[in-house]
Amino acid sequence: MQVSLQEIQDIQNFVDTLNQQTQSVVVVEGKRDELALKKIGFSGKIIQFHKFGGITRFSDHIANYDTVIMLLDGDRKGKYLTGRIIYQIQRRTRIDLSYKKKLVEITKGKIRFIEQLVCYESYLV
Repeated sequence: MQVSLQEIQDIQNFVDTLNQQTQSVVVVEGKRDELALKKIGFSGKIIQFHKFGGITRFSDHIANYDTVIMLLDGDRKGKYLTGRIIYQIQRRTRIDLSYKKKLVEITKGKIRFIEQLVCYESYLV
């Protein structure tokens, strides 16, 4: 995959900005997504959706956080889960989708799955 210098800088800025959100929690689908974020330098709190065994349990747990940053995959399943989670917790906590939009913008749609972020690891660390 071709990676431009600007794209690498934008990804680094993205991770730095995400790391500054200390009062927030980042939501990903599974362990590979969490591992990919850590490999590119994210050091904040990550919660895996699939560890909870359902949207209701997950929603009850996640509602305890001030801000929830949604970084679910851009596939059909990820979009469905994002919609369902938003519906469940929208009145209980603040939901931030701007990071997902920013990631799509930076990668120009090349990254549909969060676990694909590992391709930037060699450029960032």
